[in-house]
Amino acid sequence: MTPEQAALLILLVAMLFLFSLDRLRIEVIAIGGLLAGYVLGLYPADGIFAGFASPVVITVVEILLVVQVLARTKLFDSLAERFVVSRLSHFQVISGVSAFSGFVSIFMNNIGAFAITLPLVLRLSAVMGIPRRQLVMPVSFAALLGGLVSLIGTPANLLVSDALEKATGKGFRFFDFAYVGLPVAILGILLITLIAQRLFSEPDEPAAAPHPPARRIVVERSIPEHSPLVGATLAQCPERFGIQPHALVRDRAFVFGPLEQSVIQPGDVLLAQGADLIFANLAACQALVPEAHPHGLQPDFASIEAVVMPESTVVGSRIASLEVFRNRGVTVSALSMRSPRIEGRFADLQLSIGDILVLEGPKAAIAEALEECECLPLASAVPFPTSSASWRPFAIFACGVGASAFGLRPDIALAFVVLALALVGYLNIRHAMADLNWPIIIMLGAMIPIGQAVVTTGTAETIAVWLGLAFPIGHPLWGIALVLFLAMALTPFVNNATVAIVLAPIALEFARVGQHAPQAYLIAVAAGASQDFLTPFGHHNNTLSMSIGSYRFGDFLRAGWPLTLAGYILTLILIALFWL
Repeated sequence: MTPEQAALLILLVAMLFLFSLDRLRIEVIAIGGLLAGYVLGLYPADGIFAGFASPVVITVVEILLVVQVLARTKLFDSLAERFVVSRLSHFQVISGVSAFSGFVSIFMNNIGAFAITLPLVLRLSAVMGIPRRQLVMPVSFAALLGGLVSLIGTPANLLVSDALEKATGKGFRFFDFAYVGLPVAILGILLITLIAQRLFSEPDEPAAAPHPPARRIVVERSIPEHSPLVGATLAQCPERFGIQPHALVRDRAFVFGPLEQSVIQPGDVLLAQGADLIFANLAACQALVPEAHPHGLQPDFASIEAVVMPESTVVGSRIASLEVFRNRGVTVSALSMRSPRIEGRFADLQLSIGDILVLEGPKAAIAEALEECECLPLASAVPFPTSSASWRPFAIFACGVGASAFGLRPDIALAFVVLALALVGYLNIRHAMADLNWPIIIMLGAMIPIGQAVVTTGTAETIAVWLGLAFPIGHPLWGIALVLFLAMALTPFVNNATVAIVLAPIALEFARVGQHAPQAYLIAVAAGASQDFLTPFGHHNNTLSMSIGSYRFGDFLRAGWPLTLAGYILTLILIALFWL
């Protein structure tokens, strides 16, 4: 192994490790790795930023622009009512909604498909009494499975197609992935529906119940004079009132000391965590009183839940610094957070992806603020702007997909879609570009030169030789099985685009060593990179579903391993049938 190859491997391992820790922002890691590769001499100066001109990055940008338009339409709102009146079983409803999520994901990125389907999921949970935990995870996983079917379903597919085109002069066609992806998606949706109903079998709420299953939230409330909490100690709060205290403030100063000696007095401010229904009951009996709304209760006053999306501008911000809400008279009254660390006061809490905000204020102001900061409302009462003819954006998009399916390059076809949406007034490109998920785009553009260096430095060939000594990769099925295993082992810890960038050169080298067609190996990379079901942090969909569905880390392992095992076996069989 040459020093150059050793340096590249060390760089890749270090970047994968940092990605998996999720401590630094992904764009910071990617840019740092990109510059480190230049310092190490892995690519020339004119190749550092070549990845940002890649058709893959351009296509991802175009898809995200189109998703912004489609997510604002109300074309599918009537689906909820149809499910309600159809009198289908819970299994049929869960599998049907999941199939819809998977179908949408064929034509847009996974997060966009999940976001479009999520309001439908929450409405069905509330109206039909289906436990939220039985719905959210299957729909999230279905969005990942749907991405297996088409060229634009997920960035991993675009990346392996780009690698194939560079190696052979011709990439994959639009639905080449469907031979493997469609059967795997169908099996996966049916399997996760069964698993979710078995694992999360809590008794259904009555169909007419107006509230979803309880969620743990953090609130900061005042103690009125006649509150039943007056005279109780902080140590007694969990047993007597069902809440976990985190801080007690008196005269704007923290009350320190053992919990058994910290007695609650009238006028104190309590920071506590517990089920939302418990706090609702305590508020109803005037045991806890929220601070007065800064602008009073206006006629259009509303209380709306919203989830912090991966592209939200408030990620990493503290509640005290959320001017986007404060300037519009909107108050953050409660927070359901993923982080177990609760320090300081409520205003000091830091937001992360998947946290759920409870916002109070005028409906129009909440809608405007959520649109600006890219948070997803979880209540249909928020009046987001919609198109007067919501089918037209979908028709324009369908034309672009059809053109791509008949041979036009996806980046060119989608460029026509973006232009058409802008010309007819559905898309403001200037505003939409500002709202893009730039960390993902930067990560893609920065990782492409590093992935190409795996080929140009001979590192892929060296790795293939090493693995060839341990496995009989001369037989194509053994090599494909190994590539598929590596992809599915990495993707729970690293995003699927990075997995595709790292493994595509190794898969091509496997094919060259065994003198086989490379298509089967690259299909294995793409399919394995997108079957991410074992952890809540491997994909943003999993992170969001963990918070919205109130899952634990172990729930992903319990639900994900049968799906992962079945997906691995079926993917291998289908590749052998259609690509060997």
